[in-house]
Amino acid sequence: MNAPLDFERARFNMIEQQIRPWDVLDLDVLALLSQVRREDFVPVAHRALAFVDMQVPLLGKADEAIQRGWCMLEPKVEARLLQDLKLSAHEKVLEVGAGSGYMAALLGRRAQRVISLELKPELARMARENLQRAGITNVEVREADGSRGLAGEGPFDAILLSGSVFDVPPALLSQLKVGGRLAAITGNDPIMRATFITRTGEANYKTEQPWDINAPRLANFPEPSRFTF
Repeated sequence: MNAPLDFERARFNMIEQQIRPWDVLDLDVLALLSQVRREDFVPVAHRALAFVDMQVPLLGKADEAIQRGWCMLEPKVEARLLQDLKLSAHEKVLEVGAGSGYMAALLGRRAQRVISLELKPELARMARENLQRAGITNVEVREADGSRGLAGEGPFDAILLSGSVFDVPPALLSQLKVGGRLAAITGNDPIMRATFITRTGEANYKTEQPWDINAPRLANFPEPSRFTF
C-alpha cells in the first residue's frame, strides 16, 4: 500500500530543487509558491504530479492535452515567468490561457486585478471553480479567444501568455500601457525563448529574451507561412 503524498514536503522540494536552481530567487515569489496550493489546481487523477518537473495534463488523454495546450506548465517555468514579469500590487493584468487557474491565482496574489481568457469552455469552468475554492476574488475568468486580447478592458500594466506563440501580435502589444510589460514564450520548436516586451513609448518597445524554454502552443495565434517546393 502506497503511503499518502506529503504535499508540504513535496512543495518544499519543488521550490528548493526545481525552482530556486532556475534563478527564481525573489523571496516574495518563493513565499507565494509556498502559500498557493498547487495541488488544488491539478485534476484529482493527476494530483500526485502536482510538484513534478513536467507539464500536467488537464483534460482528456495526456498526449492530446499536451499537444493542444490543455495543460499546466512546469512549476519552474510558471515561477520564473511570474518573477520576471515584476508585478506590483496596484497593477491590472491580462492572462491568455487560464488552464486550471493556477497561474491566474499567483498573478492575483501579486496584482490588484486579473482577467484571464480561456478558449476551452471546460478549462474556463475548471479555472473559475478552482479559484473560487481557493478564495481568490480579484481574478475573473472569461471564455474568449485570447489571441485578440481584450481591448475594451485595456490598457493593461502587464500581459502574460501562458503558453507559446510564434510571435506576439501587434494588437496585443497595443493593449499595454506605456511602461507595461508583456511576457510570452515565442518561436518554433525546438528553439523557443522567454520573451519580455516593455512598451517604452507610444510606438516604441524594448524586447528581452533572457532564457530558453519550450511550451505548448496557444490556440488561434498566427503561425509563419510554410512554403513547399
